[in-house]
Amino acid sequence: MNIKLLDTGCPNCQKLEENVKKAIAELKMEASVEKITDIEEIVSYGAMSMPTLVIGEKIMTSGRIPDVEELKAIFSK
Repeated sequence: MNIKLLDTGCPNCQKLEENVKKAIAELKMEASVEKITDIEEIVSYGAMSMPTLVIGEKIMTSGRIPDVEELKAIFSK
C-alpha cells in the first residue's frame, strides 16, 4: 500500500504521521509512507486543508487527525 501524507510541517501533520505509523505497525502491514511537502504538488491533489491522507491517489481524510483505530479501519478496506 502506498500512503501519502500531504504535509506542511504543522503539529497536526506530525501527529497524523505518528498515527499512520502506529496503525501500520499494529496491523503488521507492508506500506510505504511518503510525505508530500511541495505546495504545488499538494494543490494538484485538490487538498484545501492540512493534514491530508491520500491512499491510491484518493483523498481519504483532510483537515483533521484520524486516530489510530480509524486509520486501521481505513487501511483494512
